[in-house]
Amino acid sequence: MEQLQKERLASYIEEGNLSKVKQILISDPNLIDRDLFFKAAATGNFEIVKYLVEYSRISLDEYDGNHRHVLFYAARSGNVLLFKYLVEKCGMDPLEGDKDLNTCWDIVHEKNEEIEEYLEKRYQAKYDDFYRNPVRTGFFPDPSICRVGDDYYMVNSSFIFFPCIPISHSVDLVHWEIIGHAITDPKWAYLDKLEGGRGYWAPDISFYEGKFYITATYRLNDVPPVYRRQIVVSSKRPEGPYSEPAFIDEDGIDPSIFNDDDGKRYMLLNRGARIFELDKSGTKKISDATLLYYGDHKRAPEGPHLYKKDGYYYLLEAEGGTGPGHRVTISRSKELFGEYTPCPYNPIMRQDDKDAAIQRCGHGDLVETADGRWYMVYLCGRMIGDGCSILGRETALDPVTWTSDGWPIVNELKGPSAMQKKPFPDAAYEPLESDPKISPCGLFMDHMTPRPFEDGAVKCCLLNEDGHKERSYTIKGSSSPLSKVESRNIVLKRQTSFKFSYEVSLDVPKLLDDQSAGITGYYDENTFFEFGITKKADGVYIYSKEHIGDEDRISFGKEIVPLDVEMICFKMDTDRFTRTLSYSTLAGGLMSENEVFKVLSDVDYLCDEGLKRGKRFTGALVGMYAVRGAFDLTVHFHHEKYEDLK
Repeated sequence: MEQLQKERLASYIEEGNLSKVKQILISDPNLIDRDLFFKAAATGNFEIVKYLVEYSRISLDEYDGNHRHVLFYAARSGNVLLFKYLVEKCGMDPLEGDKDLNTCWDIVHEKNEEIEEYLEKRYQAKYDDFYRNPVRTGFFPDPSICRVGDDYYMVNSSFIFFPCIPISHSVDLVHWEIIGHAITDPKWAYLDKLEGGRGYWAPDISFYEGKFYITATYRLNDVPPVYRRQIVVSSKRPEGPYSEPAFIDEDGIDPSIFNDDDGKRYMLLNRGARIFELDKSGTKKISDATLLYYGDHKRAPEGPHLYKKDGYYYLLEAEGGTGPGHRVTISRSKELFGEYTPCPYNPIMRQDDKDAAIQRCGHGDLVETADGRWYMVYLCGRMIGDGCSILGRETALDPVTWTSDGWPIVNELKGPSAMQKKPFPDAAYEPLESDPKISPCGLFMDHMTPRPFEDGAVKCCLLNEDGHKERSYTIKGSSSPLSKVESRNIVLKRQTSFKFSYEVSLDVPKLLDDQSAGITGYYDENTFFEFGITKKADGVYIYSKEHIGDEDRISFGKEIVPLDVEMICFKMDTDRFTRTLSYSTLAGGLMSENEVFKVLSDVDYLCDEGLKRGKRFTGALVGMYAVRGAFDLTVHFHHEKYEDLK
């Protein structure tokens, strides 16, 4: 009987028969549920939705499986009266994102001019005047930012990847381009023996008396007695070259440099916010460390940054650990070494919705624009599957307002935004370089290698083919496989989307036994897959290999690669955790049809949570490799293409 009544209720909702809806719900108010409520909104019947909101037992904090609330369904209906009611009377947020970070405005932008006009009037901005978070997708954790004039500069952690500590530039806080690295000389990297996840953590960038200063934690393997040291480099140019790293032997992580008005310079470190004085050069410790303030949340306080504004010292900290409890808190004091009072609105940034797309928000840094507005960059992570952050920790941006009692509030305490007004909507973004720029170390700016590559082993250049610029790479094989810390010459770039296509062509070299070359999906030496060619006793085969901890899953092609094959194009098509590996061959001037070799159905091992071994803080990458073993091997790669897909 109850099921029959529920079916009748659904039918009356679809018909728009309010009196029958009332009649059923008066008799049995428990029959209404989320799906029927959303159905009512999708029909666009204002009176039925209004009745359900104000008189039924339905709640407005209900979400469907794609994390869409009732306003998404009202947006589909096109009824502007219903949409306005849910926004203005019920407080539903048109800019809240679903699991894919799509918003209600995205829906009406495609379908309904009337609702879009309402949104434009409400926000005093057009659809194209908004940006989307994260502003730096993929492996861009632990952001720190500074402004010089109208230019913004940001640094992010690089761990064991070389060149070390990317430096990005922006004029609008939304579009960023890597312009350099803090360490490009392999002799200054000191990464050769470090395990994945070690290396350079949580850098900070600042500008002082005509120079840019970058400091970071140099995290060693867990071999006592020294686990952590701090480095400082400087340059008159934001892109570098930077000075040889100066080491400061004070234990802790997440250093930042604070320059006070009296000319004194300080470094801050966790736990909590410990502080000690630096000399004028910013490279020598000249006082003992002392605790300024432990933190408001009292768990894993780190990432301290200090600012001076309106007579107060403001201390920003990341707390709660880098998982779901991550947050940003702030405290202040009239005196640098005085008593710090926590903000009554703490945490000023945290994701409280455990099902939202953007999670684990923390490790922030504040910046003031030239016209006196404030913003915060902070790290975040987007989870898919069973809580897997395959893109690693990314960088988001949100506006900061100051309360009447002098406290900074990030995004009105709503947590991370999916869609937000651009800081500079009229700024015309143009890349600094029309052609990809090559780092002093010899790699394209958006590429890296696990630890420095061997001298002369990787060469990158731009080829002009029929008016198109093509990236070309010459890679000498490493003597060690990808599973070893000693492995070198793996040329990688960040995965920046859950769906993407990546392909590279290689000229088939003459391989000796057990030599190999191809493309890879890579996290660290413990988790990766290879897709390429390898030499067995009877010939060259196409193969794939998944390496997960101590396990190898290997598949070989059924046939030997013919001797007349000159080039092979290897391709991976990615949809979340699924990688479809395919290839085509060039022989006698003719290119074969693309052929699927294998479908890797679950590559969740390419994420922070993919294996419980060592330090896993980075993100998935893709790229090219060559393994030579005991003999020489040089491989030419070209026509590299990476495309993010929606």
